[in-house]
Amino acid sequence: MNASMDTTVIMGLTIVLVPIVGVLMALTPYLMKKSECFTVTIPESAANDPYLKGLKRRYLAIMLVFSAALTAVGLALIALNIPSGVLAIVVVGTLGICVVGYALMLHYRKKVSTYKAKQGWRAEAQEAVAVVGERDVPRAISLKWSLLYVPVLLVTLGVGIAGYASMPDVIPMQVGFDGEVSRWVDKSPFIVFMPVLIQLFMIACLVFSHWNILRSKRLSDPNAPATSALAYGMFARAQSIFLLAMGLAICIAIILMPLSFIGLVSLMQGAVVIMVVCLFIVVGGIAISVVYGQGGARLFARMGASEEILADDDAHWKFGIFYFNRDDPSLFLPARFGVGWTFNYARPAIWAIMVGGLVLTVAFVVVIMSFG
Repeated sequence: MNASMDTTVIMGLTIVLVPIVGVLMALTPYLMKKSECFTVTIPESAANDPYLKGLKRRYLAIMLVFSAALTAVGLALIALNIPSGVLAIVVVGTLGICVVGYALMLHYRKKVSTYKAKQGWRAEAQEAVAVVGERDVPRAISLKWSLLYVPVLLVTLGVGIAGYASMPDVIPMQVGFDGEVSRWVDKSPFIVFMPVLIQLFMIACLVFSHWNILRSKRLSDPNAPATSALAYGMFARAQSIFLLAMGLAICIAIILMPLSFIGLVSLMQGAVVIMVVCLFIVVGGIAISVVYGQGGARLFARMGASEEILADDDAHWKFGIFYFNRDDPSLFLPARFGVGWTFNYARPAIWAIMVGGLVLTVAFVVVIMSFG
């Protein structure tokens, strides 16, 4: 591919992120448990309530229209060959989709809370369940699978060491949409280790997320504890497998960095490959979300609906997404809005983890950006 074609491909792959993020955000209310509507606990039998279904449809329509408008602007900028505009639309657009989606969620959450009070839906008692035979329930794969990262790291290091002598004295490090190199660095031994450091940082983040899944509270429905535990276990297992596959795919793609330093591939070609990998990862993540739902909600959806609310912890969910419960020893638990996990912000250990993660991230960025 020539530089012009590479630029068009990169812009096209980049703008695709906007509708993908928009569709995922638009579908979020349909991926949650039947007993939750815009982060408010409701009876499962109310999932088909016309008023609540109408709120979900309005949320879906607004998010799809907003995402489509941003995508149309991005496509127009591609046609006009304005790379900086495309990048701005992707950054501002994806952030805007998340902000608008969250704002709409809060708006509809207030409506659902008011409707819930009007209908008199409340838990007479807080019921909890334990699943008998828990060892038979599917769970996330072991952290030992993370050892698969080791050969990828060794190959990356080996490519850098073997190709060091063939590298030019000045190495291109950053390229723009137009294919022009915007940053160069002098050849040094650190260039061999930089791709490995990037891989190690990503692996640390992914292994922490994997550990998060393993340590998370395993929620179950008091109406059907065994079936809901099975659904959650299958969801956690699928997410952990996907997390490992995602990490391996990205780390393998990073091997293109030392190959670009040697000159076997261009930075632009490497960027195209990495973006294609990321695109497949995003699509795969959406597919898993649609198939399983949050916490396995879609696997559990065919169960009979209950007329009662047996457990209601709405008071512990601040602004719908922040969980504060000093009486809950869990550090991690499934998120209330969105697919994945969140923190119990009432636990001091979580704040220590967050501060440690921030320090590690800042240190990593400073080391990488100060190079050269």
